[in-house]
Amino acid sequence: MESVNRRTFLGTSLKAGALTIAGASWIADEALAAAPAPVQFTQVPLPYAYDALEPHIDKMTMDIHYNKHHTAYIKNVNDAIAAENITATTELEFMAGVSKLSAKARNNGGGVWNHNFFWKGMKPGSSGPSGKIADAINGSFGSLDKFKEEFSKAALGRFGSGWAWLVADNGKLKIGSTPNQDNPLMDVSELKGTPVLALDVWEHAYYLKYQNKRVDYIAAWWNVVNWDEASSKL
Repeated sequence: MESVNRRTFLGTSLKAGALTIAGASWIADEALAAAPAPVQFTQVPLPYAYDALEPHIDKMTMDIHYNKHHTAYIKNVNDAIAAENITATTELEFMAGVSKLSAKARNNGGGVWNHNFFWKGMKPGSSGPSGKIADAINGSFGSLDKFKEEFSKAALGRFGSGWAWLVADNGKLKIGSTPNQDNPLMDVSELKGTPVLALDVWEHAYYLKYQNKRVDYIAAWWNVVNWDEASSKL
């Protein structure tokens, strides 16, 4: 009788243990299913034809810049997210914690975000700022001409590769630049604020048409600024 009870007890215990393990496995699977997926970076559709910004930005540069450089950043950052088990679920969360990530993740994630922002910040036939963005520029810099002078100086003064930015910070606009593919949303950036306008001053953005004359590229870019898009960021 005692032997039968022992067998019954052991059988019951083993079944209970199996149910506990199965239950724990089910709970773990449910938790994994409920956890937000890591961010995946994507490329925005180009808002205009490759030749739409000519003569200021040429068709070949736009084609190579968008289809070669930008798409490479997308593949590289998404590979890094998978390889490094990066858990950020949004691009903003990714940028806010970029100091903890690898150089590959940082450079390529910034490259994707910056270029998506850059494409939307241009359009054919720019007519100059008006309304809210014009008022903000005049209030922060005194005049459009003064703003363009200061912004151009930041773009020209960025040594090597990088970006010039107009950002909104605590109700005021300010100008600055970042190296490589950094941007003002990153926790490593000295320049902080909400991006309003950006200019890519990497050589691949202008070298086919302007060679080493970055100053000419900057002057031409003012003709394709999408001021409505910039105004929407305020």
